[in-house]
Amino acid sequence: MRCVNWDLWFIFWSFNLLRPARPLTVHISEDAGAGTLVAGGARGARCVLDQVLAPKFTERFLETDPAAGGVFVSDSIKCSTLPSNPFTVYTVEDCTDSGFRHLLTSLYEVHVHGRNCSNKRKKKPQWDMEVLSLFTRSHHRSDCHPAGSALLPVGGLLPGSPARCKVTHSRDFYFSEGGLFLSETLCWGQDTLLELDLVCDILTGTGVNAKVNPIITHWRVGQGPFRQAHLGKLLEKAAQSDSGIVSRRRRSINSSPQFQPPMYQVAVAENRPAGTPVVVLKAVDVDEGEAGRLEYFIEALFDSRSNNLFAVDPASGTVSTVEVLDRETKDTHVFRVTAVDHGTPRRTAMATLTVTVSDTNDHDPVFEQQDYKESIRENLEIGYEVLTVRATDGDAPVNGNILYHFLNSNGSNDVFEIDSRSGVIRTKGLVDREQVGAYTLVVDANDQGRDPGARNATATVYIVVEDDNDNAPQFSEKRYVVQVPEDMAPNTEILQVTATDQDRGSNAVVHFSIMSGNTRGQFYIDAQTGKIDLVSHLDYEANKEYTLRIRAQDGGRPPLSNISGLVTVQVLDVNDNAPIFVSTPFQATVLENVPLGYSIIHIQAVDADSGENSRLEYRLTDTTPNFPFSINNGTGWIVVAAELDRESVDFYNFGVEARDQGYPVMSSSASISMTILDVNDNNPEFTQKAYYMRLNEDASVGTSVVTVSAVDQDINSVVTYQISSGNTRNRFSITSQSGGGLITLALPLDYKLERQYVLTVTASDGTLYDTSKVFVNVTDANTHRPVFQSSHYTVNINEDRPVGTTVVVISATDEDTGENARITYFMDDSIPQFDIDADTGAVTTQMELDYEDQVSYTLAITARDNGIPQKSDTTYLEILVNDVNDNSPRFLRDHYVGSVMEDVPVFTSVVQVSAIDRDSGLNGRVFYTFQGGEDGDGDFIIESTSGIVRTLRRLDRENVPIYSLQAFAVDKGVPALKTAVNIQVTILDVNDNPPVFEKDEFDIMVEENSPIGVVVAHISATDPDEGSNAQIMYQIVEGNIPEIFQLDIFSGELTALIDLDYEIRSEYVIVVQATSAPLVSRATIHIKLVDKNDNMPMLKNFQIIFNNYVTDKSSSFPTGVIGRIPAHDPDVSDQLHYSFEVGNELNLVLLNQSTGEIQLSQALDNNRPLEASMRISVSGETVG
Repeated sequence: MRCVNWDLWFIFWSFNLLRPARPLTVHISEDAGAGTLVAGGARGARCVLDQVLAPKFTERFLETDPAAGGVFVSDSIKCSTLPSNPFTVYTVEDCTDSGFRHLLTSLYEVHVHGRNCSNKRKKKPQWDMEVLSLFTRSHHRSDCHPAGSALLPVGGLLPGSPARCKVTHSRDFYFSEGGLFLSETLCWGQDTLLELDLVCDILTGTGVNAKVNPIITHWRVGQGPFRQAHLGKLLEKAAQSDSGIVSRRRRSINSSPQFQPPMYQVAVAENRPAGTPVVVLKAVDVDEGEAGRLEYFIEALFDSRSNNLFAVDPASGTVSTVEVLDRETKDTHVFRVTAVDHGTPRRTAMATLTVTVSDTNDHDPVFEQQDYKESIRENLEIGYEVLTVRATDGDAPVNGNILYHFLNSNGSNDVFEIDSRSGVIRTKGLVDREQVGAYTLVVDANDQGRDPGARNATATVYIVVEDDNDNAPQFSEKRYVVQVPEDMAPNTEILQVTATDQDRGSNAVVHFSIMSGNTRGQFYIDAQTGKIDLVSHLDYEANKEYTLRIRAQDGGRPPLSNISGLVTVQVLDVNDNAPIFVSTPFQATVLENVPLGYSIIHIQAVDADSGENSRLEYRLTDTTPNFPFSINNGTGWIVVAAELDRESVDFYNFGVEARDQGYPVMSSSASISMTILDVNDNNPEFTQKAYYMRLNEDASVGTSVVTVSAVDQDINSVVTYQISSGNTRNRFSITSQSGGGLITLALPLDYKLERQYVLTVTASDGTLYDTSKVFVNVTDANTHRPVFQSSHYTVNINEDRPVGTTVVVISATDEDTGENARITYFMDDSIPQFDIDADTGAVTTQMELDYEDQVSYTLAITARDNGIPQKSDTTYLEILVNDVNDNSPRFLRDHYVGSVMEDVPVFTSVVQVSAIDRDSGLNGRVFYTFQGGEDGDGDFIIESTSGIVRTLRRLDRENVPIYSLQAFAVDKGVPALKTAVNIQVTILDVNDNPPVFEKDEFDIMVEENSPIGVVVAHISATDPDEGSNAQIMYQIVEGNIPEIFQLDIFSGELTALIDLDYEIRSEYVIVVQATSAPLVSRATIHIKLVDKNDNMPMLKNFQIIFNNYVTDKSSSFPTGVIGRIPAHDPDVSDQLHYSFEVGNELNLVLLNQSTGEIQLSQALDNNRPLEASMRISVSGETVG
């Protein structure tokens, strides 16, 4: 509560000026006896109690003793009668200590305790004591005090012993050794009044009653006489200041400079020479002379490297470069700018300087690799993505917009194309390794820059085409012909076949094998060299020519083969067989009367050779001159060459020789017995008209078949026998023996050619004859071995076929019959994956097959007949296992981790994944995709061939700091198999977000009279970035002129630099800026002061004068409100309360205690003159 009485005008004027202090607390009992000390008391200094101000109701129980210097209890205190508890007592003391005079104001908050007492705590003022200290020139030789010198002791003025003290709200003083010392040189000016707060811990009492109480003293220090006029002048100056006391800025003899504007943002191009001007800093100082001369400094705020790149001229404030700037090294530099004056004390001003380095096109594009190497398979589909080349440019986007193109796209390189934006190289034509095995592409990256011009870089792409097994081996000749003498020694090379394969590596390794024609196994081919060797003797007479079908097979997976290779082995006859007579000796009879030229007997010999080696010539041997017989040397018929005369010679015995035309000549001889017969007239007659014989086909030449017999009734007749018909292929011969005709086997039989012979045998006595039939049935012998149609079979089977699947049925044929032709099949080697049915030749799987473990099997299969002896043939079955897509791709890592700056351009590579597939061909060809996985909502793509994960859109770490991607490796099998892998991509922060205030405008409520330097608000903005990119600087950019508030550049703490007085100004509007260089944002702050009851109501003496003229007819007496008490309270929130204290005991004036409105009592409505002196009290207290 503030109260004022109109008859204590000077006292209250003084009291209002000295301002209320925070009270010293006093506790007394309502039973306290007279003489109890309430306020004041002994001090170390010599003090005189000058004034005591207390509420009027205390007059009945308090009294002042000026001699003792205190206020004491004078009568009993009754709590029930106290209108206010606690109540306040003010004392004003005039003290002298160490040459200073001090006007000391103390405030005591008196609490009365008792049975009927109630205490309502009041809000405490700011200080416990106020002191005004003055000195005169007579006490000092100079108007200046050097820094560090003692000014005045304070211990004697405090209500106890100071244990510890410190100075606040002033940089001019500090406490030491019980006194105030100067921080800087102090020179007094006219009516100078400096202020400070002294916070001390005061020790009171002794022993167990000792206590430490904190005391806050507001101190004013000035110069001049301690007279009422001078005191009034100083205090009036204080009363008229902005804060009710002299502000520090106003009290300072040196004003602080101020920057206009408080923030600088400039740009400078990179690569400019050192010494390039950047900006001129300008601060304003209203002082004159040295106090207004400024010196400028800059200091890097975030990156100390900036200090080495810029310098400021201390006098002119011109900032220039020290070194050549490189935007790509650092594109933003932020400095704290300080302007320092040369006054006393030196004052400073601060601002921020943000220098943005603008880009010039000074960087060539840089490829991720200078040389790219990639392998692709031939026969890829058109549009296949081979790889992606990527170049980056350190310049800004306008100078780093890269386009790609080939520098050597002509010729064979035209099968490739490159996307000018993304750098993806694709096939646009078919790639055939056999045509071009490797490509060298030169890629140019052009940044499209304009200042000063475009720059480019090149990279070389080496593409190696991997071989697909798409070419079968090709024989060097369509047919190979070789002639081999039949007498060539075994293990002799007869021929080498060659085949080439245009593929490469194992796909081009050729292996040879004989597929057919080697039925007797007489030839061997070296699988690697193609050399054909003779492994057993040839016999021209058995086989004159062999046609071998050769297979050339490569080593691919699966292999390709060519079976068009034909080798004709022509067996050259060697004269290695002598002629063989079909019968020996030869016997014949001839009638003596046969004519000349009569053919008597056909001499036959055979030669197994051929050609000239088998052409025979016959001649007779052992003959005499005039021999009556001759032989046709070509046909072998012996004819009568001269007349016969049995009576002269009845028997001839001579020889015959058969000679071939080979080299060396080979010959054979036989004997001939010729009997000359007498002429007769009876026919010979066979004893049997038909003979039935069975002969095994494997009977050897010379085997006796049957002896036929004929009887001639003539005397001395000699019967001769010959086969006249049915002797197909001259298989049989007949000779006369012991009167009969012996039929023998002349040549080997062949069951498959003739199974029966019907021979007509003629028996002749030289003139007459008879015939008989001889039926020879040829029985089958195990003369033929089983024969496979091919010596080599090739079949394919998928690896996923179930166990028991029939792979192929192998069959052989045997030209024999019966058991001789019943064939049994078996495998020569035990291969557990397969089995063959012994009867059918069906080859089936016994185990699961796995292409990845083994791609082919070669089985040696033998077909054996059941004849005696058993005969067999062997063939080779090659089983090629076809790959089935039964293996999923497998990544080389369990998961992948990558990181990338959030401001990287689109298509920047982040991480590369890689997977392999054990399958082959398309089943093992892997591509990569995000389809079905997680691509960060489309922020990333993955190159299908290389597995490189690239950005597809601009990233924003503040929205998504970490991506959890899922990619798939998918093969091209049917159906396709895929495998997932997780990819974690961390987005690294760049400073791309300005600080953000919660609102654009803020209201801050601040209590007036808050201590200078106390934080009145905390300004805060948030930055979504992180780390140093989220560091925020705060500054006031508008509305702080003159400098009333100070904003801490880093913490955002807003402090008042002067005392804030609601009655002088109720609201301040400032604009604050939050900077995260080079990004800024602003907010408007409304600082609204909260009014406190810190002013006394103001009331001057006034008079009420009225005239009342009373008649019988009318009255001029005013009956309504005639006016109001002319009181005013500067505190707008205070409500005034009006009351009469003295002089209105008769209630002549009616007073509205709330509004101060005055009415006159009807008692004054008369003609009597009246003059009354009244005392009115006006009090104010804060509402709410």
